[in-house]
Amino acid sequence: MNPASPWWSPSRHADRRPLLLTRNRIQAAIRGWLAGEGFTEVDPAALAISPGNEAHLHGFATEAIGNDGVGRRMYLHTSPEFAMKKLLAAGETRIHAFSHVWRNRERGPLHSPEFTMLEWYRAGEGYEVLMADTMAFLRAAAREAGAEVLRFRDRVCDPFLEPERVSVAEAFQVHAGVDLMGSIRRDGTTDPVVLGAELDRIGVRRAADDTWSDMLSRVLSEKVEPKLGMGRVTILDRYPAAEAALARKVPGDARVAERFEVYACGVELANGFGELTDAGEQRRRFEAEMVEKARVYGESYPLDEDFLAALEIMPPAAGIAMGFDRVVMLGTGVPRIEDVMWTPVP
Repeated sequence: MNPASPWWSPSRHADRRPLLLTRNRIQAAIRGWLAGEGFTEVDPAALAISPGNEAHLHGFATEAIGNDGVGRRMYLHTSPEFAMKKLLAAGETRIHAFSHVWRNRERGPLHSPEFTMLEWYRAGEGYEVLMADTMAFLRAAAREAGAEVLRFRDRVCDPFLEPERVSVAEAFQVHAGVDLMGSIRRDGTTDPVVLGAELDRIGVRRAADDTWSDMLSRVLSEKVEPKLGMGRVTILDRYPAAEAALARKVPGDARVAERFEVYACGVELANGFGELTDAGEQRRRFEAEMVEKARVYGESYPLDEDFLAALEIMPPAAGIAMGFDRVVMLGTGVPRIEDVMWTPVP
């Protein structure tokens, strides 16, 4: 295969086509599993009032022009989350969606500005069940690809083994030698001075204006993530509450939240929550995130008031988003996300 030729050249497409057909088989297997579990597939609109209210999440803006010629700023969603939670408020109990989503400032071997996200929700259930769901999907991906292991570059992970489940604090201690909980106060607020001293001690570079969140992300990306999901899947659980804007706090410990991420071969595949349903607390978190976004990037996004209103009647639920293209990547062992996309973004 000549990588310089366009994806639509017949010879290159002939090389890519087996990967794309494997993608279809994996998607069909997951759809069948979800149907068997009583899930309803939904199709959320991609245009949204807000693309999401996390400080480091970047949306694509557009303008919707009405019949009167008046324009209105809208965004392509970065996740179908807000729309799907409105459906939970409306009375749906088990829903899933394969959605195209858009994220700006993201491109590389593991990132595409447009990609496919599998998102699913279980009303009235705990977030641990999502971990079992995800393992079922990773095993389906390996089976449909005819692979015994998931693979990324020279790393392998056996999805048929029981996953490793560790807290973020445990992973920081084991893989970076950092006492993360020592920088988190009892009420969940954080101390950047304490965490900064930990980074200095282990020799991780930091900037003078780094926030606690910046420093956590630096240690996570440099020291922790490359060690996760090696040999078997890692479920990185109980994120600091300060890093879980959409998750409820763990009962009895305000320092951590019901948030987890799933890793294989050092690659993040999924991000799950015990969902926050306190509209007032959600508003406060979103507002704080947008203050930080304005500080760092000089812009912010509006709040979706419909979403906050829907939270008032949304039932307790667990929800998760999985990067479907990445799962196909690891199942087929290809090095780039574009290798398993039918029509890569120009």
